[in-house]
Amino acid sequence: MNTYYAGIGSRETPKDVLEYFTKIAAYFSLKGLTLRSGGADGADKSFENGCDRVNGTKEIYLPWRGFEKSNSKLVVSNIEAFEIAEKFHPNWNRLSDGAKKLQARNSHQVLGYDLESPSNFIICWTKNGKGQGGTGQALRIAKKLQYSSIRCRKV
Repeated sequence: MNTYYAGIGSRETPKDVLEYFTKIAAYFSLKGLTLRSGGADGADKSFENGCDRVNGTKEIYLPWRGFEKSNSKLVVSNIEAFEIAEKFHPNWNRLSDGAKKLQARNSHQVLGYDLESPSNFIICWTKNGKGQGGTGQALRIAKKLQYSSIRCRKV
């Protein structure tokens, strides 16, 4: 059985936290865990870099092909990913099509390609421990659909 984790966070993640994310992703990869992330600058890229450093296994979900120059082929297209995102986003109808794709990709980071294989845990950074933006969306999905508790620790 595979162990998956979502490595996500703000584009504004502090440099020391980004360095930690790179190290922990390499460590988890060496232990056989599979990274799920979204290819964005900041936390996502740091997790991916750590995974790549040791040739780890990863699933990088993109809102559209070529996002942030990623060559991942896991581009959001499943209508159910959009339905899940809509259910958990507080202002879905105000989002542009591109923003909806960004939010739908979070469904896959938490629930996997088939949307039925949840990540075992999430590692993330958010400003002041508050779930905002795409990271907040992923945490809302996780809290409701899979995890009995979400613990955010302010560091």
